[in-house]
Amino acid sequence: MSTTSDPAAGQNAELPRCYRHPNREAHVRCTRCDRPICPECMRAASVGFHCPDDAKMGSRSQRPLRNTMGAVLRESPPYLTIALIVLNVAAYLATALPSPRGLNHPEYTRLFQDWQLQPIAVYHDDTYYRLLTAAFLHANLLHIAVNMVSLAFVGPYLERSLGVWRYLSLYLLAALGGSAAIYAFGSPLVPVIGASGALFGLLGACLVLVRRLNLDLQWILMIIVLNFTFTFSVAGISRLGHIGGFVTGALAGLAMGGLPSMRQRLPDRVQLAGLLGLLGLIAVVVVAATAIGDF
Repeated sequence: MSTTSDPAAGQNAELPRCYRHPNREAHVRCTRCDRPICPECMRAASVGFHCPDDAKMGSRSQRPLRNTMGAVLRESPPYLTIALIVLNVAAYLATALPSPRGLNHPEYTRLFQDWQLQPIAVYHDDTYYRLLTAAFLHANLLHIAVNMVSLAFVGPYLERSLGVWRYLSLYLLAALGGSAAIYAFGSPLVPVIGASGALFGLLGACLVLVRRLNLDLQWILMIIVLNFTFTFSVAGISRLGHIGGFVTGALAGLAMGGLPSMRQRLPDRVQLAGLLGLLGLIAVVVVAATAIGDF
């Protein structure tokens, strides 16, 4: 009896199979565990290829890459900036929709009256939360549109460059710093609202961190000059809020990045301590204004 043999079939039978896809041939083995892997499971490594399991374990054990500010390098949507815009818009709708005068007059609602920053009300009613809530209120549709477009313009870059917790700390501290300046040095009877103090704080931080963030100094100076020119030439704008927010943002930039001449980045714990110290300074200003103020 005669038989015939197929050499190709014998070779195929001897080929290893991918450990994750047994029906697929594997011509490569993982350089870590030596398991056979098909092209779909191959993960490029510094030497050879890794299987998906070892590639995942390696990514967990490796330290993430960080920039000069200590923020983890990643490509992701600016979720925090989006969240801040959503919060501002939600606060506007919550105050404008119930208004008897329509969407362009949110000041006629109770929530608006309770959240706006009026120094005399803060002093007599101990409503210090107004120092923060006022930063999420806006006077009309044009007001919130201009501020949110500005935030959408500068926020995403700072969020990626600073990282989430630094960026959020900067925004909130600048908002509080602007409100503290209004409370300490402004008119007790004049109410103030708006996110401009926080936005000016972002610009102040950019000016201090211009080298670490690789920003164009001329571009930053032009934006700052234009904003302050608008501040001092248009009536009804809180100059103290803008100045207070800008100064606070600049101090926060120093707390996070150190002096511009420094080459090494500050450790995270030092940055956190500096930001907490700035929060304490804002609290001292508010306490001192309450103690010696004439309301």
